[in-house]
Parts: sequence; structure tokens; C-alpha cells
Amino acid sequence: MVCMVVMAAFLSGCPSSDGAVPSGQLRIATGSSGGVYFLYGGAIADSVRRHLPELKPSVLETAASKENLRLVSTGAAEIGFAQADTSADFAADGKVVALARVYDDYLHLVVRVDKKIKTLDDLKTRRVSVGAQESGTIGTARRLLVTQKIDPDREIQAVTLGLDASAAALEADQIDAFFFSGGLPVARVAELAKKVPIEMVPIGQYASDMRASGGQYYTEHTVPASTYGLQSVSTIGIPNFLVVSAGMPAETAYALTRMLFEDQGILQRAHPVAARLNSRSAIYTHPLALHPGAARYFKEIKP
Repeated sequence: MVCMVVMAAFLSGCPSSDGAVPSGQLRIATGSSGGVYFLYGGAIADSVRRHLPELKPSVLETAASKENLRLVSTGAAEIGFAQADTSADFAADGKVVALARVYDDYLHLVVRVDKKIKTLDDLKTRRVSVGAQESGTIGTARRLLVTQKIDPDREIQAVTLGLDASAAALEADQIDAFFFSGGLPVARVAELAKKVPIEMVPIGQYASDMRASGGQYYTEHTVPASTYGLQSVSTIGIPNFLVVSAGMPAETAYALTRMLFEDQGILQRAHPVAARLNSRSAIYTHPLALHPGAARYFKEIKP
């Protein structure tokens, strides 16, 4: 019998629409411990333990998007978070697909107030972390700089640090600025704002240039003043997906997608971005295809 997609059925243990029970390991590729991916991934693992006990989740701390896509594409992880623009590099062979668009990242350009960096051009000659190798941040940051005719290899003193290391280096005055792409709020940025005077540089005005040169992934978003207790700032938003192997069993993809929605109230306790999951926008996962198991779930809940 087809399970009704309601919370009562979910909590009673109805496993999937075809009666199969998802099982096996579920390695969740996330990001740095101070970022949103890690917190959201940990909450997903907890939900899996409660509702899909035959799956054995574990959370992998990674460099984020590009590494996550590589891990999923090679079978070293079953599920992971990835930005849309980074996903484009993995779309052609069809090995990686999406369960859902989950929320949007905001590209942060965080600077020390005492360095008087107000524009992208002010980054020239400065010490700037452009993100960890194999992260989504480094790809997006480099694209942004190139669109504004700033050579990231010659005109800035670029270093490749993850979020935690970037925040620590900025606090210690070892770098002047850093980029990080993450959902709001990024806890590590909030912590940093309490320790050293920082601000965010407005870059949202470059979203149209990014779309023209890098694809229709980029939109102008605003980081409200209430997020970090800083002045509100315009920035660039990029969709985020939960990605899986195209070979994931349909019943597993179906059950995981349903769990994201039906446990959403609990997931958002781990991080507010979980509240942004919306069934209408979740199906838009270009450039990645939607997994058939996920597509079946969305078809069932369509009004």
C-alpha cells in the first residue's frame, strides 16, 4: 500500500512509497565544523537515526561543495551539500543528481574594519583568503574577482583557508579579508564579530555580471543588519542542493526527501536555514537532474 505523505505515517515507520526499507551506510559530506553544512548534516544524521534505523549515518567534515561532489561521484559518500555553480562541473556525466534545492548560500566578503577595505578593488595587494581548496567558496570567489578584472593569482595575496582557519587568521591580523559562501547566519562569522571589529563588503551589484559570465545561478541578496549586528549589505546568493549518486536506490532517495520535509521543524532547530526548504522551489536543481525517487515524492505531494 502506498504510504500517505503525512507526519503520522512517517512517525509510524512507513518506510517508502513502495514498501521497501532503506538500508546501508549513509555518509553525509558536509563542510567545516563552523559552517552551515556541518550543522545541517548533523541534524539530518540524527533524523535518519530516529526514522530510518536501517540506514547508518555518519557525518564527514570536508572542504565543502567540490569535495562533496567528488566524494558522491566516486562512491566515497552517499549524500552531500553542494552549490549550484560548483555542481555544474559534475553535471555532464550524470553520476551526481539532486534530492532537492534546500536553501541559498550568501557569499560573504568579511574584512577587518581597521583595514579600510570598502570595495573589491581595495583587495588589491591585500592578504585575502579565497576559501579552501575543493570548496564552493573558492570557485565562486575567483569567478567574482575575474569578472571584475582582478587577477586572483597576481593582484591579491591569496591564501586558501577554510572558514575556521580564515576567521582565526583574520582575528590574529594574519589576513585582511576572507570570502565564505554559507547560509545565514554563519555561526563562525557571528562569533568573530564579537571578538574583533569586522564588516562585510557589498558585492551584490556584481550578480548580473556573474550571471552573464558564469550561468544563471547568481542573484542579488541582502544580509540584514540583524544577522551579525553589522550594517546590512548586498551580496550574491547561490542555490544549494543536497546531492546523491544517480545509483542511489529509489526507495532511499524517496525516504530521505520525505524526511527533509516531514522533520523540517526539528531540522531547523539545528540551523534556521532548514526552514527555507520549500516544496515549490526544491524541485529546481539545474544543472543537476532530480533523482527519480525524489521526483516521485514531489509528484505525490503536488496539490
